[in-house]
Amino acid sequence: MVVADFYTNGEYLKKNPGWHVDASPWKADSVLQVMRRNHLKPKTICEVGCGAGEILRILQQNMDKDCTFWGYEIAPQAVEMAKSRENERLHVKLADFMQEREAYYDLILLVDVLEHFEDIFGVLRQLKDRSEYKILQLPLDVSVASIMRNELVDYRHATGHLHFFTKDIALEILRDNGYEVLDHFYSLPPLDTDSWSQIMQYPGKLPRKLLRLGKRGLQRLPGNLLYKLDQDLAVRIFGGWRLMVLVK
Repeated sequence: MVVADFYTNGEYLKKNPGWHVDASPWKADSVLQVMRRNHLKPKTICEVGCGAGEILRILQQNMDKDCTFWGYEIAPQAVEMAKSRENERLHVKLADFMQEREAYYDLILLVDVLEHFEDIFGVLRQLKDRSEYKILQLPLDVSVASIMRNELVDYRHATGHLHFFTKDIALEILRDNGYEVLDHFYSLPPLDTDSWSQIMQYPGKLPRKLLRLGKRGLQRLPGNLLYKLDQDLAVRIFGGWRLMVLVK
């Protein structure tokens, strides 16, 4: 099967209902953090692989009124969701951004996207001259815990990850393709991405959800404690963190 078919034929949506809209707030917060740390004030932003468009919608709510947003997505199911978020400054296009030869933006976002491309080196080279800055969020799937639990194959089947990164490998790949790394830091997803309004739609499930959150919190505790002492070591052993990177 062609890899792109996984996203265009509905299989990805079947395995990931909602196209990760519930995770968009913390992802958008991480992008905004990169921009604040580096004093970026882009006038045009493009997200490659924008999914349902929720990250762009949140960014628009938190940025200057003169910034314009564009999202590109190859999955028609995701674009159908994203179209409901369009407005005069937020546009979504069913297209492969790599084929949009004349498109140029101040900032390109690749949020949990690079690992889905077959030829990441080719993609990075094509994107090099398409914007001044790029912000990437990369899942750091490779850890002692994920290898011991043999989870990487599960990641591949559930999420379509074709490449697995550590921080050092990710940064080396970016530099090998001519990028200057300006900033990077770890980002940790919240224990649960459901909003309380979503949870309270089914109050009977609340005790079970709180129990799961408690278990997840306990499972994270050793990693969080080690993270306070040595961030890199905690990420390499326990996993779960993402890497935010700003390049030009």
